[in-house]
Amino acid sequence: VDSTGLKLCGPGEWLIEKHGTKTRRSWRKLHIAMDANTGQIVASTLTDHDGDDGAQIGPLLNQVTGSLASVTGDGAYDQDGVYTSIGERHPEASVIVPPRATAVPSRAAGSAPTQRDRHVQLIAERGRRAWQKLSGYNGRARAETAISRYKRVIGDGLRSHTEERRATEVAVAVHVLNRMLELGRPNYVRIT
Repeated sequence: VDSTGLKLCGPGEWLIEKHGTKTRRSWRKLHIAMDANTGQIVASTLTDHDGDDGAQIGPLLNQVTGSLASVTGDGAYDQDGVYTSIGERHPEASVIVPPRATAVPSRAAGSAPTQRDRHVQLIAERGRRAWQKLSGYNGRARAETAISRYKRVIGDGLRSHTEERRATEVAVAVHVLNRMLELGRPNYVRIT
């Protein structure tokens, strides 16, 4: 799970470029969820620029079909609501989110530790880098690669003028990226 900002491009963009006037830019935040094995983007949402990353877990999970083995996100997803939302929809899924540096175990950590409590404990015992390696957190870089691919191929702007059309624009872009990834992946057969 990752997010990025996309500029809103209007009809006057070329005037700004030509005449050099400065205006305050408006933008939206794109949140994506991807399959770590295939690289396919399986869910996406578009929010205002001040949209909370953790609040988008529910809408992203609603778009995912099938079961999840794990959900990996950056520190912005270290929220009780994220763990609750994932636990309600996919109780068997592990949540791999780095706790804040000031994180402390919950009161029930001694008797019934949560996933977050186990993360905090492992970081305290072995350090943050060891936790990243042991938990598989480093795989989150694939989501950042998907964001980079989106911006390089599609661009970092939204051209539509209404929220409904912007959502459609993002859905089409995600479909195009997934199709390109599918077509670019070679099929091979092992010969013995």
